[in-house]
Parts: sequence; structure tokens; C-alpha cells
Amino acid sequence: MTGKLSDEQIAAGLADLPNWHREGDALLRTVKAPDFLDAIRMVVAVAEAAEEMGHHPDIDIRWRTLHFALTTHDAGGLTALDLRLAAAVDTAVGDVATPSG
Repeated sequence: MTGKLSDEQIAAGLADLPNWHREGDALLRTVKAPDFLDAIRMVVAVAEAAEEMGHHPDIDIRWRTLHFALTTHDAGGLTALDLRLAAAVDTAVGDVATPSG
């Protein structure tokens, strides 16, 4: 298990992840895919990356809008795994995703 990050470490990590924001003990990102099938392809790509890491996001699918939430439950907060997974999600969704506000 990885140890919890300090607020300063989380802020520094988020500086390299501009599509993510913190809410409490979670990192959040919402993306909107061009269509439903692209959204599902993104989920599959994220799932493959997460499975390789052994660290899994919460994913909410609403038609073509995907909501990702990352936290390390075992550590009771955010860890380096969450920052690494956030970067992997960014890679998996690629340029197809557009920020959704």
C-alpha cells in the first residue's frame, strides 16, 4: 500500500494534470466523447490501464459523458497511485475527449 500524500504533494501533482481537480479525498475528471461508442472505447482503454496498475477508478457513464473519480481506499485518501492513474486516464481518453463543465 502506498502512503497518503500531503496537500502540497497533491497540489504539485495536479499542476501536471490540468484536466483534474480535487474534491476532498478524490481526484475528479469529466470528459465528453463524440458519441456513446467512443465513450465505451474510452472506458475500455482506462480499464486496461487500471488493470495493469492494479488500481481502479470509479467510472460513471452517462450516454457520452464520463465521470472519473480516483482515490486509494486502502490508504484512506490520495496517493501517488491516484496521480499515476490520472495520467493514465488522460492518455487513454486521448484527444478525442473534450472537457465538460
